[in-house]
Amino acid sequence: MVKPSKSEVHPLVADFIDFLNASPTAFHAVDEAKRRLKHSGYEQLFEREDWNLKEGGKYFFTRNYSTIIAFAIGQKYTAGNGFHIVGAHTDSPCLKLKPSSKVSKGGFLEVGVQTYGGGLWHTWFDRDLSVAGRVIVKKNIKGVPSYSHELVRIQEPILRVPTLAIHLDRDSNDGFKVNTQSHLLPVLATAIKAEVNRKGDPNEKGTTATNGDQKSEKDQKSAEGEDSDNKKHHLLLLELLASKLGCEAEEICDFELQLCDTQPSVVAGVENEFIFSGRLDNLCMSFCSLKALLDGTASEESLQDETGVRMVALFDHEEVGSNSAQGAGSPVMLDAFSRITSSLSAHGSKVSLEKVIQRSFLVSADMAHCLHPNYMDKHEDNHQPRMHNGLVIKNNANQRYATNAVTSFIFREIGKKHKIPVQDFVVRNDMGCGSTIGPILASGVGIRTVDVGAPQLSMHSIREMCGVDDVIYSYEHLKAYFEEFTNLDSQIKVDF
Repeated sequence: MVKPSKSEVHPLVADFIDFLNASPTAFHAVDEAKRRLKHSGYEQLFEREDWNLKEGGKYFFTRNYSTIIAFAIGQKYTAGNGFHIVGAHTDSPCLKLKPSSKVSKGGFLEVGVQTYGGGLWHTWFDRDLSVAGRVIVKKNIKGVPSYSHELVRIQEPILRVPTLAIHLDRDSNDGFKVNTQSHLLPVLATAIKAEVNRKGDPNEKGTTATNGDQKSEKDQKSAEGEDSDNKKHHLLLLELLASKLGCEAEEICDFELQLCDTQPSVVAGVENEFIFSGRLDNLCMSFCSLKALLDGTASEESLQDETGVRMVALFDHEEVGSNSAQGAGSPVMLDAFSRITSSLSAHGSKVSLEKVIQRSFLVSADMAHCLHPNYMDKHEDNHQPRMHNGLVIKNNANQRYATNAVTSFIFREIGKKHKIPVQDFVVRNDMGCGSTIGPILASGVGIRTVDVGAPQLSMHSIREMCGVDDVIYSYEHLKAYFEEFTNLDSQIKVDF
């Protein structure tokens, strides 16, 4: 690998920064992945329709617009051959707006939020925050109502979760205890300003009209509570969303919104060796796997000798257990296996899906814990992943990770052939171990799996960090995996 000088940013890393800044939510990450796939000649499929696939074809589909699966079929593929997959996830711990988010206290308009995943919630205080997500918008087309799913992102900082002054909590530096129900509500506005600008709810407790102007019809409806959404959410917020979407506030039927940091992702450090960003867990692995697939299938010759199907699966809801219609615990991957295999079966002949699974392989790619210089005792002595040393193979005897000797050998051997460094991680015996989609898919599907990830610090913080070199190593290793697996797998004998 040729490294740029410290004044330069590697083109791959610059592309990754663009991907991060375009992806404040899982919905936006899928949207950006979709844009890149289409630009690279991948054809969109729809699960509600029939699929007409062909050898050498490149395709993708989305589920719930928060999970996306892309695949490229080898020119020499025959029905029954295996799938070579990299799995990652699109979601990250965050604060999501509650179904009824309107909160008014002490002369402030606040937004009710619920915690999603295991976040470091103290890092969300005193940050410049905004909202992003998806909105269901009602439209009338020639008098007929139609409902569309629209992505929205407010770039400007409109929210803040303020900390309590140390004068009012002298023990705060001894341990910052966060009550996630009462302390994490972000401030949207003061009631008096919202009232003066006639964007608040005139009937909101603690506010009264301050001028004698005749109310507009829309204000009157809001005052009378005719619009149920205005009873659930601050009209101030709804009108801001509507302005971004080009609709009226009353046309917003529902939404899934989350708080997001407005500070952009950047390359940082005196040597330009770090990336500072939110959502590195797990958009880093999502980007590297997608980029590896796209670049590894870019030329006409790239799939010429491929006998399998190369696939990237980016799932939603990993941070909360993957138990959803679009999570790794759903049938979405098996559904893809079945439909691809059936579509390419000669004359409609039935192919054993069990055989397909046993010929397949999954790289579960999720960020790993880098050795922390201030907490070195938190790592096992012989397993201390470092930045700039490549992907980490995760091991756990209790199957919190799905790696075994065979799967780790395959992944390590690919790195060795291409002179790409690899590290190992085992959690201390006296500490709990996290997990990822690897064991879920290994046990639910029965597929051979290795769990890997790039090392990072500040995992699950609103602002995380990783090494620039590890992004490049991850991309190169996953690209090599797609290109090398078929040949290497043919040389390995296990169940014979």
